[in-house]
Amino acid sequence: MWYDTKTTKLLGIEFPILQGPFGGNLSSVELVATVSNAGGLGGYGAYTLTPQEIYDLDKQIKATTSKPYNLNLWVSDTDAPDGVVTDEQYELAKKIFKPYFDEAGIPVPEKPATFKSRFENQLQVVLDIRPKVFSFMFGTLSADILEQCRKRGITTVGAATTLDEAIALEATGVDMIIASGFEAGGHRPSFLAPAESSITGTFVLLQLIKEKIKTPIIAAGGIANGRGIAAAMTLGADAAQIGTAFLACDESNALPIHKQMLFSDAAKYTTLSRAFTGRLGRGITSRIAKDLSGKEKDFLPFPLQTTFMSPLRKAALDQEKWDMVLFWGGQISPLLKHKKAGQLMQSLVEETAALLQ
Repeated sequence: MWYDTKTTKLLGIEFPILQGPFGGNLSSVELVATVSNAGGLGGYGAYTLTPQEIYDLDKQIKATTSKPYNLNLWVSDTDAPDGVVTDEQYELAKKIFKPYFDEAGIPVPEKPATFKSRFENQLQVVLDIRPKVFSFMFGTLSADILEQCRKRGITTVGAATTLDEAIALEATGVDMIIASGFEAGGHRPSFLAPAESSITGTFVLLQLIKEKIKTPIIAAGGIANGRGIAAAMTLGADAAQIGTAFLACDESNALPIHKQMLFSDAAKYTTLSRAFTGRLGRGITSRIAKDLSGKEKDFLPFPLQTTFMSPLRKAALDQEKWDMVLFWGGQISPLLKHKKAGQLMQSLVEETAALLQ
C-alpha cells in the first residue's frame, strides 16, 4: 500500500502525513489530536514555551490522543551575542521602524531586555516526557543527546534547507530528515549558511538529498493536497509534512483574521522577510516587508526583533491595519480548500490513494 513506508513503521502512524509544528502560539492541542487521531502525526511547536508549560502541554495532548505526536524545538533560539542588543543596533532599528509606530499612534518601545536561551531546559523536559517524536530546527544535536533520545524510544527528526545541511544531519545519526523547500511558510530553518541562500524548491531539494543520503526523508514546503504528497513520494520522500493547509484550519490557534487572509486573494503573494522577527520567514506580503527590503542590516537580531515589533503587531491588529502585520503562509496558499482538519486529512488520504494505488 502507498502508505506503508519507513516513516509509518518508524513513527507508528497509519499515514505518512505530518502536520507542521507551528511555533509562536499557532499550534493547538485540538489540532495535534485531530491529526494524530486521524492516522497522521500531529505536531506542536514549543520553542516559545517554558519547561513547565511544556510539561502541562504534554499532559493536555496525552489526555486527547493516545496516538503518536511530535514536539518541536529550536536548537538555536537566538542570534544575539550574549542575548543583548547594543545601543547602536537599537537606534538604527528605531529610526527605520519609527514611521510605522507613529502611524499606529504608539511610542517606539524601549530597547529589548537581554534574552536567555531556553533550549537546554526545554530539551530536558522532552527527555523526561518522552514524546514519540521530537523534531528540531536551526541546527544539529550532539551524539549524546540523540543516544539519550534513542534509549527513551524518542524518534528524532531534523530539518534541512540545503543538501549540505541534510548531510550534516545524517552524520549525527538523526532518525529522519525534513527537506524544507523555500516555498514553505514560516521561518527558514537554515543553520550552515545564511537563510537567504536556502532558495532551493522542495522537489529539487528532495531529489538532491535522496541521491546522497540513506536517512528517511520528509518533504515539506508547497504541499497542501494529495497531488503534492503523491509527487513527493514519487520523488523518493517517505512522508510529507504539511503546514499552511493545517494552519488555515479552524482547529489551529491562528487568529481568525490570519485564517481569513490565507483564504483571500492576498495569499497569492508571499514574501521572505526578516522585518518582523529578525529571522527570514515567509508570509503573506505586507507593506513593511516591501518597504524595508534591502535594509536587513538595521533590524535587531532574533528574537529581539520579535520583542521590538510586538507592540506594533498588537496595535495593527487592533486597528485592522492588515498590511502592517505578518501573516505566516506558504506559496501554496491559493490552493487551500478545507477549514476542518479532519476533512483535510480525509481529503489528503483519499487523493493520494487515488493517485498512487
